[in-house]
Amino acid sequence: MKKKFNPGAVFLGKFNSIQSVIFAMVSMLLLGAVAIVTVISMNYTRTSVFDNSSLYTQTIIQQMNQNIDSYIDYMENISYLVSSNEDVQSYLFGDEPDPESRVRILNQFKTILDSRSDILNLGIIGENGRMLINDALRLTNPDLDIHTQQWYTNALNGSASSYLSSSHVQHIISGERPWVITLSRGIRNKASEVGNQKEGVFFIDLNYSAISELCNQSMVGNQGYAFILDAEGNIVYHPQQQQLYNELQTENISLIMGTDQDTVLFGKGSSEKLYSISRSGKTGWTVVNCVRVEELLRKSNKAQSLYVLVAMGLMIVALFFSRFISRSITQPIQQLCDSMERVQEGDFSVSDIVVESQNEIGSLTKSFNVMTHRIQDLMEQNIREQEAKRKSELKALQSQINPHFLYNTLDSIIWMAEGKKNEEVVLMTASLARLLRQSISNEDEVVSIGQEVEYARGYLTIQKMRYKDKMEFQIEVDPSILHIPLIKLVLQPVIENAIYHGLKYKESKGLLLVKGFMKNDNAVLQVIDNGVGMDEETLAHIYERHKVNYQSNGVGVYNVQKRLQLYYGNEYGITYESKKGEGTTATITIPGRQEVKL
Repeated sequence: MKKKFNPGAVFLGKFNSIQSVIFAMVSMLLLGAVAIVTVISMNYTRTSVFDNSSLYTQTIIQQMNQNIDSYIDYMENISYLVSSNEDVQSYLFGDEPDPESRVRILNQFKTILDSRSDILNLGIIGENGRMLINDALRLTNPDLDIHTQQWYTNALNGSASSYLSSSHVQHIISGERPWVITLSRGIRNKASEVGNQKEGVFFIDLNYSAISELCNQSMVGNQGYAFILDAEGNIVYHPQQQQLYNELQTENISLIMGTDQDTVLFGKGSSEKLYSISRSGKTGWTVVNCVRVEELLRKSNKAQSLYVLVAMGLMIVALFFSRFISRSITQPIQQLCDSMERVQEGDFSVSDIVVESQNEIGSLTKSFNVMTHRIQDLMEQNIREQEAKRKSELKALQSQINPHFLYNTLDSIIWMAEGKKNEEVVLMTASLARLLRQSISNEDEVVSIGQEVEYARGYLTIQKMRYKDKMEFQIEVDPSILHIPLIKLVLQPVIENAIYHGLKYKESKGLLLVKGFMKNDNAVLQVIDNGVGMDEETLAHIYERHKVNYQSNGVGVYNVQKRLQLYYGNEYGITYESKKGEGTTATITIPGRQEVKL
């Protein structure tokens, strides 16, 4: 029968626990509800804040435009009062310049300049070459052709009463090149035969202090700024005007001049700008306020952050109760799973799981507790049995060594007795008695390296007496390793093997060297002989028990290797290096730091 596909079961099957299923379902419901409400609220708030901010900036820029118009009106009034003064007519168009008129005009200029810091220059210029500028003390630029200046020609030849220039460099004063805005007005010669023909010009050079102050007072936001364009789209004023001329900053002037909207957006993302535009019918200027949309929406972002915080707080509270409920239901199951994982990893010392309920979970938990106790008891029993087996095996191997060594020593005594070497027999028998007494009196399986070396020294003394013309021995053991524990009868069988298989068959007198030192945190003992050595095949099978010749003491090497690896581990024991005809080196390695096991 074909199994029916159940998408709900597939989805729930991806979770690892019942608790996570309950928690996930409640979390998804809460997150979905909170997300929908939060998104709607954030979009509504963003739209409302942006519309209100746009309206506010438009109001501000219109007020700024009105203030600039008022400022220009005031400057036009000044120009009218000065240009219509009779002293100006007398000085510019009289037969000879009137000195008294000149003084009064200069006094009037001084009063205006002293009262207005935003006026950089002012003056009157006649077509006949007469002029007064500022205090008449600074020289005019002799290379300047006044008729090349647009502010002059417009005022002289134009039909309007006054003209307002764009931003430009003023050249009229020698040695000075300031950026100014010039307001100029034509002066008519009332005594002209043609009849009120413009034969002179009054001009005022305005610096940017007043306009800058007006723009800064109406600035929106910490990073917002305002700038002014003339009717042709040229920059009249910009707070970063120098950067604009150096092309370090740009404004989308074509977009501003080409739109008929009061606001226009430009850019994307964090660099998106809102241009609020107000055009003046009086001056023809376009006043623009520029502010980053990101800054306009700062309050919206704060509100959105508040929405998110509130939503997160509500979600955390709801999830806390959800987790509490799901945990209270699934905690016994989780405890049982955790304990099973520890048992699966081999840890049977887990504490009993306490479940007060009498349902199926409680019954399962009690059965699990009984099972773990039973397994732990069986494991401990197995460990005790294995330890006892290891001790028995070590003692069995030890029992093989003593009779074998005794047999070879007695054989030597018989050999010397047959040779009528009575004194040497007595000396060797006494040495053997001391060795046996030392071996029998120490019931411990582990002795120090120092004791093992002394035991080997006694054995070598006996063997030297036996093979007086065949061998010499030296013992060089670093005192720093003498205290390190070592299982008994390790050196003597290896030395015996070196004598019987290395030095015994050497034609000349041989040397046996016993060395001891520390290497890589391990204690190393070496038995080095210059005997006949072994070929590679013999060396490869030196530890194989089935090839041991017990009559030639082959049991010693296998026995020692087995005991060392049983006690210290397979990474320790004896390693051999040998060359046929040159000699053999047996290296015994044990850990330098250890605890006595037996």
